[in-house]
Amino acid sequence: MRFDVRTLSADNIMSRQFIDARDENDARHQIEAGGLFAASIHPVTSIMAAGIRTDNAGGRRLPLVLFNQELLALLNAGLSIAEALEALLEKEANESTRAILGRLLGGLREGKRYSGVLAEQPDIFPVLYIGMVKAAEGTSDLPRALARFIEYRQQIDAVQNKVISSAIYPMILMLVGGGVSFFLIGYVVPRFADVYQGSGRNLPWLTEMLLKWGQFSSAHASFLLAVMAAVLVAGFIALRHIFRGSDLTRLLARLPGVGERIRIYELSRLYLTLGMLCEGGIPIVAAMRMVDGMVSSMIRAGLQTTIEMVESGTPLSTAFEASNLTTPISLRLLRVGERTGEMGDMLSQSAAFYDGETSRWIDRFTRALEPLLMAAIGVLVGVIVVALYMPIFDLAGSIS
Repeated sequence: MRFDVRTLSADNIMSRQFIDARDENDARHQIEAGGLFAASIHPVTSIMAAGIRTDNAGGRRLPLVLFNQELLALLNAGLSIAEALEALLEKEANESTRAILGRLLGGLREGKRYSGVLAEQPDIFPVLYIGMVKAAEGTSDLPRALARFIEYRQQIDAVQNKVISSAIYPMILMLVGGGVSFFLIGYVVPRFADVYQGSGRNLPWLTEMLLKWGQFSSAHASFLLAVMAAVLVAGFIALRHIFRGSDLTRLLARLPGVGERIRIYELSRLYLTLGMLCEGGIPIVAAMRMVDGMVSSMIRAGLQTTIEMVESGTPLSTAFEASNLTTPISLRLLRVGERTGEMGDMLSQSAAFYDGETSRWIDRFTRALEPLLMAAIGVLVGVIVVALYMPIFDLAGSIS
C-alpha cells in the first residue's frame, strides 16, 4: 500500500515522501530508519489522488493550551515528563483524552523521545508543536518551550476572540432588524390591506406596492420560509467552504479599506509564528519551511521567494522587503534583529505591535458599524410604518 508521508528532519526541515509499506506502522518504521520523524501519514487513495485529503482525526480533540498549561505546571513542580503524563492520565475523565495520554505515556515507556511520540499522532499535535518540542529536547529546556507555545496560542486566540466578540452585536442587530421587518410585512401589512381595500380611495404608490408585497407574503408564507431556509443553508455551506480554503482572505483583501488590514493581520501571524520558532532554537530557514503550509496563498508565494533568497545569502530583512512581507516598522525591527542577533525577539515584537494595531482598528470599525446598522434598521422600519399610515394622513388632511 502506498502512503503519503510528511517528514521532519533532524534540522527541522519539512519534506514530503511517497513510500510503499504494509501499514502505517511499517511506513513509520521506514521513515525513522532514515533518521526522520513522520509528522503525518496518510494512505494514498483515489480520493486523495483527486486532490481531496482525507481526515483521520476521527473526531478526537485535545485542548492543547490547557494540556500544556497543566503539563508545564507539573514539570515546574519537579516531575519528569513521564510522571507528569501519569498524573494527567489519573485525573482525566474524558475517554478520548485518556486514550491520547495513554499513547503518549506508552511511547515514553518504550524508550521513545517525547517529540517522536507526539509525531505518531499528527492529527492531534501540529507540526509546529512537534518541531518546538524536538528543538527543546536538544537543549533540555522543555518547560520553556511549552511556556512559549502557550503564549503563542494565547496571542493568536486573543485576536480571534476579539473579532468574534466584535461581530456578535452586529449579528444580533441584523437578526432583530430582519425579524421585525418580516413580522411587519408578513403580519401587520396584510391587516392594513384588508382595511384599505374597502375604503374605495386611491392609495399612494409606495403604500400600494407595500400592500401587494404584504399580501403576497401572507399568501405564500410557507414558500417564502422554505426559500429563506434554503438560502440560509446555502449561505452556511458557502461560508464553511470559504473559511476552509483561502477564498476568504482573497475576498476580504479586495474590499476597500479592509485589504491592507487583512495583509497586516496575515503578516502579524507570520511574524508571531516565526518568532516563536526562532526563540525555540529553530533556524530561520527551517522555521519558514515549517510555516509554509499554514499561511494564506497571498503570503505563501512571497515566503517561498524569501526562502530562496535567504538560502542564496541575502539578508533576511532584504529578502522580506523584496517579497513584500514587511511594513516600515517591521523592516526596522528586522534590521535591528540582524545586528543584535535577537531575530526571534524582534519578530515577536513586530507581531505584538501589529496585533495591538489590529485590535484598535477592530474597535473603531465596530463602533462605526453598530450605529450605522441601527440607523439602517430604523430607516427600513420607518419606511414601512410611514407607507402604511400615508393613506390615514391623507384622510386626516381631507377631513380638516
